[in-house]
Amino acid sequence: QVQLVESGGGLVQAGGSLRLSCAASGTIFSINAMGWYRQAPGKQRELVARITYSGFTNYADSVKGRFRISRDSAKNTVYLQMNSLKFEDTAVYYCAAGQAYAGDINVGYWGQGTQVTVSS
Repeated sequence: QVQLVESGGGLVQAGGSLRLSCAASGTIFSINAMGWYRQAPGKQRELVARITYSGFTNYADSVKGRFRISRDSAKNTVYLQMNSLKFEDTAVYYCAAGQAYAGDINVGYWGQGTQVTVSS
């Protein structure tokens, strides 16, 4: 089992920045990719950004150039730096871990979710 603990959500004005963190523990040898998904009210959960343990990254078109995903392998922690936040970025953000697959993640583990609210 892999446990994912998220932190860093909150309320920010449009144009502001937030950084999300996700620390993984447990049988982390069973995963090779981590990432962030988000789900806004009434919408499906969508991939925001993904990073493989080889260092490859993928981003949703809506966040390219504004968000950056990174990983600290020593701490088993993934970060999502979110800049130039927009109202439409408001959602619950979920950390995910699993096996890299076709630019996405075959998710085996989810974090508890953290709320990001962007005020316009």
